Amino acid sequence: MIDTHKSLSPIIAVVGPTASGKSALGIEIALRFNGEIINCDSVQVYREIEIATAKVLLEERRGVPHHLLDFVPPEVNYTAGQWARAAEEQIRETNARGRLAIIIGGTGFYMRALRQPLFQSLPTDANLRRRIANIRERHGALHIYKLLRRLDPQSAGTFQPRDYVRVSRALEVRLQTGRSILEQQQVSIAQPSPVAARLFVIALNPPRDELYRRINRRAELHFAHGLVSEVRHLLERDVPPESNALGAHGYRRVVEHLQGRRSLASAIEQTKLDVRHYAKRQLTWFRREPVAAWLEGFGDESNVQRQAIRMIEDLTESF
Repeated sequence: MIDTHKSLSPIIAVVGPTASGKSALGIEIALRFNGEIINCDSVQVYREIEIATAKVLLEERRGVPHHLLDFVPPEVNYTAGQWARAAEEQIRETNARGRLAIIIGGTGFYMRALRQPLFQSLPTDANLRRRIANIRERHGALHIYKLLRRLDPQSAGTFQPRDYVRVSRALEVRLQTGRSILEQQQVSIAQPSPVAARLFVIALNPPRDELYRRINRRAELHFAHGLVSEVRHLLERDVPPESNALGAHGYRRVVEHLQGRRSLASAIEQTKLDVRHYAKRQLTWFRREPVAAWLEGFGDESNVQRQAIRMIEDLTESF
């Protein structure tokens, strides 16, 4: 059993593509090692963004405390830097209670921000963000990437063209400051986080065909369970359609449907495709992790859970 009272107890992170069973594995680890879970999903931080987020229901948490979940208003554009600072504080509080901190999620940019704190983010220019969103609506997300590539080719080379959130933010920084987002980071970046050396990453690599089947089925269930009504309600209460919350997978396509730019059938099929592409990008991102222990399979499979528990038991020798 891990002695979580040690001043430098390990921090466990479970990462991997969407629908790979990260939450199930995290809960098993928490039950075995007296742990608490810290959410590392950039959509699950938002309140009122429920149906398509795969948040673990209260009754499914099996008594394990969950943190940084469901606490940001949907109209607020929460940043990776804000999450990393909140996560560091939550790790300290969790360790102070003698509990193991377990980070669960698939947002690689959040994990990078925890390893290496980001520069202080610029305030969001709502008018500029709206202009960029209007360009995307007229010409498509790839056009935004082409604009960034023309204005800031260095940072454009670090993003996937489909990664609209990161691409648009880099374009915002370039237009607001006249400088590359990479330059901003190099000038302002802090020293590596004190938690970085304590972080042990477990990455899930499930079979691709079964992963895609799960993704497709999950998308169908989200629409069947009222995703369109949820988005309609958020728009009616003036949550901006270009907000980070409504830019999440599924939500963005429903916004397009409600604006009359896409049929419901198209919204469902495009959501499936979006999420499958996102899962591929997640796997690519986490393969760049400096040190990660990869497990073949889904986190809800007993053999994967046993392997993860053995790894963490062996880890105690280093702390």
